[in-house]
Amino acid sequence: MKKNVLGAITLAAMMTFAACGGSQQAPAATQASAAAETVAEAASEAAGEAAGALKEIEAGACETPAVLTSIGQSADVDIVNTLCSKAGIEIEKNNNITADDLPADCKTLVLAVGGSSKGLGAAGIDADQELARTAALLEKAKSQGTKIVAVHTGGAARRGTLSDSFINPAFEAADIGVIVAEGDQDGLMQGILAKNGVAGACVSTVADCVAVMTTLFGK
Repeated sequence: MKKNVLGAITLAAMMTFAACGGSQQAPAATQASAAAETVAEAASEAAGEAAGALKEIEAGACETPAVLTSIGQSADVDIVNTLCSKAGIEIEKNNNITADDLPADCKTLVLAVGGSSKGLGAAGIDADQELARTAALLEKAKSQGTKIVAVHTGGAARRGTLSDSFINPAFEAADIGVIVAEGDQDGLMQGILAKNGVAGACVSTVADCVAVMTTLFGK
């Protein structure tokens, strides 16, 4: 796969060079567009191969009591809460739960992952403080045997430097991952799950997450 992606990127670079050099075969804009499309296709291929490497989620892998929290303070936590409700899962939503507040009997910790500067501001914290809360919370969950489910539903709008700073620790710690494909075109999240041998699902739409959560909790 790496050779195919490298070849695609090399081809894209050659096409871009030709465009800058004023090739007579096609307008520069056309060649630049083709180059960008080639790179996008290569990234999509990489993500697809990563998805194929994911372990299948087992029915009933998760149990209640369950807690849902935001990692990054985006509004996606409300979306995940709605998905859980539609799947018939009783879950406690606490956007700012700390390690000290995580119940000892919590069987599943669901993370709605996606950074929002507006959300962080509304919560009265900065990214470093949210990352510190995240690290302590995940450590506590691991220490008491609470299963961690990382969920990314925000699509491309929830990608970038801020969100990725939360995506990496959340998915590295996850026992299970749920991803809407449009937000993982570079294969970052699927790659983390595959590397760690973690079960996961990459679905086409946010609505498809309902079936995944239903399976996860054996509903």
